[in-house]
Amino acid sequence: MLNVLKARWHQGYRTIPYPRTAPSLPDRFRGVPQVRFSLCPESCRACMAACPTGAVGLDNHGKRSIDLGRCLFCGECSAACPHEAIVFTTDHQLAVRERQDLRLHEGGVLKRAAALEKKMLRLFGRSLKFRQVSAGGCNACEADINVLTTIGFDLGRFGIQIVASPRHADGLLVTGPVTRNMALALQKTYAAVPAPCLIVAVGACAISGGPYAGLADQNNGVPPAIPVDLYIPGCPPHPITILDGFLRLLNKIA
Repeated sequence: MLNVLKARWHQGYRTIPYPRTAPSLPDRFRGVPQVRFSLCPESCRACMAACPTGAVGLDNHGKRSIDLGRCLFCGECSAACPHEAIVFTTDHQLAVRERQDLRLHEGGVLKRAAALEKKMLRLFGRSLKFRQVSAGGCNACEADINVLTTIGFDLGRFGIQIVASPRHADGLLVTGPVTRNMALALQKTYAAVPAPCLIVAVGACAISGGPYAGLADQNNGVPPAIPVDLYIPGCPPHPITILDGFLRLLNKIA
């Protein structure tokens, strides 16, 4: 027993101080990109050709943009651009409430996720339980969600927990492109959660299909029949990015 207490004393406080202080992220971390397409000629398509998912392209108005919902944050577009029109910053705050807010244009600023409405905050502001559904994911997003429950991040200190049954949950964390074999399972899990049900799409696959977009055996992410309340882009998103999205949803950070 004395050895246990000695080891505990030696380890000290292991939980990160975020959100009281800014997170410590490495310089190589790729977060919110700065988009400056005005630096390159209209005829240049190097970044578009380099993007493996078509995240860099033209919107419905013919303007060049990056769809962070499809972006893998691989950095290929930035490396291919001879004019440094796309530069990834270390800004981890990527979560948004609306799908269209993930599209960045020239000089655009990402619209951070807003808090839930007052009625929903009264229900979930102090206790929020999620059932995680891996709908054909590669286990990268799943692993980064799982690590939030460890002592390093201690998701429970914010009143947020991952539970085993959808009947004990307030919402779903969906990862993966929603494969054909998982589509019905996701729908049944969604139906089993008591209303009102919060839906969080975690990762590029759950938002847009990711690298599997367009393939016949998957659904390109969460289907329209299941309304998403929070989008957290990345491949996979960093645990801090996921946590930031949760805290913004619960109005715990501005």
